[in-house]
Amino acid sequence: MNRTWTSLLTASLMSLTITANAATLLVGSYTDGHSQGIYRYAFDPKTGQIASPPLQVVDSVSPSWLVLSADHRQLFAVNETPDGKVSSFSIAADGQIKLLNQVSSRGDEPTHASLSRDQRYLFVANYAVAPDPGGSLVVIPVAKDGKLQDGIQQLRHAPSGVNPERQAGGHVHSLVLSPDGQHVYACDLGADKVFIYRYDGASPDQPLSAAVPASVDLPPGSGPRHLLFDAKGRHAYLTLEMSGEVVMFDVKDAVLQARQRLPLTDQQDAAAKASGGLHLSADGRFLYVSNRGTANEIVVFSVNKNDGQLTLLQRHSVQGDHPREFALDPSGNYLLVANQKSNQIVVMRRDLRSGMLGETVQTFAQDAPSDLKFVE
Repeated sequence: MNRTWTSLLTASLMSLTITANAATLLVGSYTDGHSQGIYRYAFDPKTGQIASPPLQVVDSVSPSWLVLSADHRQLFAVNETPDGKVSSFSIAADGQIKLLNQVSSRGDEPTHASLSRDQRYLFVANYAVAPDPGGSLVVIPVAKDGKLQDGIQQLRHAPSGVNPERQAGGHVHSLVLSPDGQHVYACDLGADKVFIYRYDGASPDQPLSAAVPASVDLPPGSGPRHLLFDAKGRHAYLTLEMSGEVVMFDVKDAVLQARQRLPLTDQQDAAAKASGGLHLSADGRFLYVSNRGTANEIVVFSVNKNDGQLTLLQRHSVQGDHPREFALDPSGNYLLVANQKSNQIVVMRRDLRSGMLGETVQTFAQDAPSDLKFVE
């Protein structure tokens, strides 16, 4: 057998092995360059390798944030464009993704979305770069066939104005539901607040109403970005993008009570402070937070099992530029980072016991990745 046939056979066998053991990885991206939209890949949890070529490429304009339904048979994507859109897709039993429909997000540059626990509404965060009219929270109904309907409720917040360049208008950056599904938390970078809304799925026109208290104040000019609850809903964690910090809260009766505020970098330069996403390990023992800017790190904290407080363990380079988002694979043995500006997904080994990040096992070329989701 000549070398060419040997190489082809080896590649084929490797592909079959990866396919047999594979998890499905969905990658959202920005399409200003060479990316075409949503990419579906096979990921091998034994080796930490993303297989190329993709299993499917779904044409979609800048699907920067992805949301899966509870049964993982439906996918939603925000299309982060000046005339924002939101798309709905079906996921077939064989993994094939098909567009169902697309509607307006009723705002500019939507960056995030969450699905209500009863799967009836999609809550969309319009960031809106321009201060007028600024960002907004929009409630979009989801029909029984999975298609999106026109938005029925839009909420805006007054900006803090502390930073005249970045906080002249409201900028809703993320919308997160409480674990019990009864409240929606809107992180507004422009307002320096997290706004709290009660959710009533039985209300046909106004599913959201202001809670009491209606918001939580954050330090002036800090820019809240992403919020995360632990599994029991007793504690929550929030990234402050502009100050480069993470805040730990106790949660009681839907109220957030700040207990810790920790820096993600020792550097004083503002360019090193750009907090991004955050995720807990499946066992809740470790919190991982991305810091972009000139730092470009994943910061690892241990989580106290009794009071939820954080202790710094590690700052680990992302081996690239601008970690827009990241994800832990289903096995927990790997952490994947979407480095938007260096056009790559970096796969790092993770120690289950210590929570520490180790060697890079793969640097995978991907144009402008922005979000990573595993389909189970």
